[in-house]
Amino acid sequence: MTERRKIAVLISGRGSNMASLISASMDPNYPAEITLVISNKPGAPGLERAAEFGIETATIDHKDFPRDREAFEKALDEKLKEHGIEFVALAGFMRLLSPWFVTQWRERMINIHPALLPSFKGLHTHERALEEGVKLHGATVHFVSAEMDDGPIIIQGAVPVLDGDTPDTLAERVLAVEHRIYPKALELVASGRAKVKDQRVAVSGEDPELADTVLIWP
Repeated sequence: MTERRKIAVLISGRGSNMASLISASMDPNYPAEITLVISNKPGAPGLERAAEFGIETATIDHKDFPRDREAFEKALDEKLKEHGIEFVALAGFMRLLSPWFVTQWRERMINIHPALLPSFKGLHTHERALEEGVKLHGATVHFVSAEMDDGPIIIQGAVPVLDGDTPDTLAERVLAVEHRIYPKALELVASGRAKVKDQRVAVSGEDPELADTVLIWP
C-alpha cells in the first residue's frame, strides 16, 4: 500500500486545479490524499465542488482580520495543523503569504502559476505573453517562497503561442496543461522524489512520462 501524505488545498474561487488534484488522488496508489480544502472567501464555488467529492471544507475569511494579516495566517496555520496536514497546495489562492507563514511550510507548500517562470510573474500573464510576442507560453509548479511567484521550480508545461491567439484562447490551452502538471508535481513532492537542493529541484528515480526532463509538452 502506498504511503499517502495528507494534503490541504487553498482556494479563493472555482477550484479548477483543485479538482484536478482531487481526481488524481482518487487513485489509491497516488501518494497524496486531499483531506481538506480551505477558502479565504465564503461561498467560493470550489468549496461546493470539494464537498461533492466528500472532502472536508473550511472557510477562513481574511476580511475577519482587516488589520491583522498575522492573525489570519495564524488561524490558517492552526487549521492546517489541527487536521494533520503535511503539504499545502495553492490553487488560485488570491492572498500574498507572509514570510512567517512561508517559513512554517517551507518546502511543504507548492503553487501553480500560469506562465513559464521566471517570466511573467504576477497577473494578466496571457495578455503580457501576447504583447511580448513569445513563441512559447505555459505554466509552472514551484515551491512557495516569500517572494511572489518565486521559489524552486518543480515542473513546467509549455504550449505554442499561435497566430490569432487571444488571451482567452491561450488561457484555455494553458489551463489544460495546468491540469496535467499540477497532479504530477504533487505526486513528485508527496512521494519525496522532488527535493530542493541549492534552490533547485532535483527529481530522483526514472519516470517514462518525464523522460529526461520535467518539461511536458501537450
